[in-house]
Amino acid sequence: MIVRVFVDDLDAALPLYFRLAGVSEAKRFEFGEVQLAGVGSFLLLSGNTAPYRDRVATLVVAEMEQVIAALQDTGGTILDGPSPTPNGNRLIARHPDGSVFEYIEKVPAP
Repeated sequence: MIVRVFVDDLDAALPLYFRLAGVSEAKRFEFGEVQLAGVGSFLLLSGNTAPYRDRVATLVVAEMEQVIAALQDTGGTILDGPSPTPNGNRLIARHPDGSVFEYIEKVPAP
């Protein structure tokens, strides 16, 4: 699982998350109007984050096809994707109970 953390200033927030994750670098990238930094299991988001605040969690999965099948079989709804991102293939889904999750299918390293 990846924990989402909404911050006002990525640069100011990074030192704490580096220490908590035991790392010294972040994977920084942008998605639309949002600046992101992956630090261990933390995903820091800054900028226009309002459209993303309804997500309960980001879950890393081995195979997106299994997620899609489970959603279809149980009455879930795919809201966005799957689509490629810098972190891997991404899908946003609403579960039958109304919870919204982001799923990331990690792309294997070459």
